[in-house]
Amino acid sequence: MPKKRNSWSGFRYKEDRWPVFLVLTLTVIDFILYFTVNNIVILSGYYLLMLLPKGVICAWNHHHQHLFTFRQTALNRGLEFVYALHTGVTTHLWRLHHVLGHHLNFLDQEQDESRWKRKDGTRMGVIEYTLNVALTAYTRGYQVGKKHPKQLTPFLIYTAITFTIVAMLVWYNPVAGLMLFVLPMITSLLFTAYVTYEHHSGLDTQNEFEASFNNLDPLFNRLTGNLGYHTAHHHKQGVHWSKLPALHETIADKIPARLYQKSIFTRMILGG
Repeated sequence: MPKKRNSWSGFRYKEDRWPVFLVLTLTVIDFILYFTVNNIVILSGYYLLMLLPKGVICAWNHHHQHLFTFRQTALNRGLEFVYALHTGVTTHLWRLHHVLGHHLNFLDQEQDESRWKRKDGTRMGVIEYTLNVALTAYTRGYQVGKKHPKQLTPFLIYTAITFTIVAMLVWYNPVAGLMLFVLPMITSLLFTAYVTYEHHSGLDTQNEFEASFNNLDPLFNRLTGNLGYHTAHHHKQGVHWSKLPALHETIADKIPARLYQKSIFTRMILGG
C-alpha cells in the first residue's frame, strides 16, 4: 500500500517543514521589529541585510505556487500572505503568470509571460528584462486569469486583502511599514525577475531539453529548493522540488553540456 505523507501535520511533503519554519521565523522577526523599532538607521541596515535572504524566499514561494505546501486551503492562504510580505507576490499571482502562463508558453517568445525577446525579435538586456517582467507581473497575471476565472478570483481577493493590510501597517507605523514590508516587496519582485533572466534568455528553440540553463551547484540548490534543475522543472512542473534531482537524472542525457552554468545568484553568494 502507498505510504501516507504526514497527514497529521498538514504538510504534503515533510521536506517543506524547515523552509516554512525559517520563513515564519523571519516573519516573526519582522513584526517584532515593526512594533519595537522606529529608528530608520537600524531598519535600513536590517532591510539591506535581508535583501538576499528575502530574495531566496522568492524561490520557495515559486515552489508553493506550483504545488501547494499544505493540504488545508486556509493554511495555504495564510502562508501565501506571509510569502507576499517578503516577495511582493500575492496569492495565485505566480500560479497565473508562471504556472498557467510562462510554463505553457516559454518556447514561444510572442506569448511567454516572462519573455526575453523584444517585439522586433532581438534579445533584451538583463535590466530591461528585469523591469519589463517585474512591472508587468500583475497585469500579465490578470490577463492569464481571465482565461482561468477559478484561479483569478482568489488572486483578486487575496491581493486586495494583502495590500490593504500592508497599507494599514504603513499608516500605523510609516517608517517601519515602509522599511520592513513595502520596500522588501518591491525589491524582491525585482530580484525575482532579475535572476530569472538567465533561465531561458538567448535559448531560441522548440526543444524543451535545450530551452533552459541549469545550475547544479549544491549550495545554490539547497538555498533555492533545487531550482537549478530547471530543465527537469519545465519537463514536469508538477514534481515536488525535492524530487527534481532524481528527475534530472532521467533526462540528463538530453541536455547539452553548454546549458550547465553558474547562475547570477550563485556568483553573488559564492563569487567566480
